[in-house]
Amino acid sequence: MNQNEFVQIITPFKDKLFRLAKRMLISTEEAEDATQEVLVRLWNKNSALEQYNSVEALAMTMTKNYCLDQLKSKRATNLQIVHNNYQDKQASVETQIEHQNTLQWAEKLINDLPEQQRLILQLREIEEYEFSEIAQVLEMNETAVRVALSRARKTLREQIEKAHNYGTQVS
Repeated sequence: MNQNEFVQIITPFKDKLFRLAKRMLISTEEAEDATQEVLVRLWNKNSALEQYNSVEALAMTMTKNYCLDQLKSKRATNLQIVHNNYQDKQASVETQIEHQNTLQWAEKLINDLPEQQRLILQLREIEEYEFSEIAQVLEMNETAVRVALSRARKTLREQIEKAHNYGTQVS
C-alpha cells in the first residue's frame, strides 16, 4: 500500500480519532499526539490493513487503548476542560454566562459517569456510531452496549431532573 492509498483510507475517520482522544484525554495537545501516534502505528501496519474488515474500527480501538495507556501512566492527570469556544453574539452577557455554566455542568455530569458509559455515550451520541460498531470498538456484546447507554442516559436524566426540581417539589 502506498502513501496515497493509506491517506485515502484514513481521511474519512481521522477526525473521529481525534474527537475520541480529546474526550478521553481532555487536552487538545494530548489528543493530537494520540491521534498522530495511532496513525503512525497504522502506517507501520499498512501492509496488513487489508486483512481487517474495518480499518476504522481498528483505529478507534487503537486510539481507545492508547488513551487508556496514557491515562494510566498519569501523564495527563492535572488537565482541565475549558469551554472557551462557545460564543453567542446575540445573547447578553448574563445569557452567555448561563450557557457556559450549563455546558460546564453537563460536561461534569458526563465526566462523572463510569468510564465505559462515558465512552459509549461519546461514540453513540457524538460520533453517531451504530451499536454494532461500538461493540466492536469496545470489544463488548452489542446488548451490553445498549444497556450501558441506557444507564448513562438514565443517570444524566435523573441528575438533570434533580437539579431542575430542587426546592420545587412538595413532600
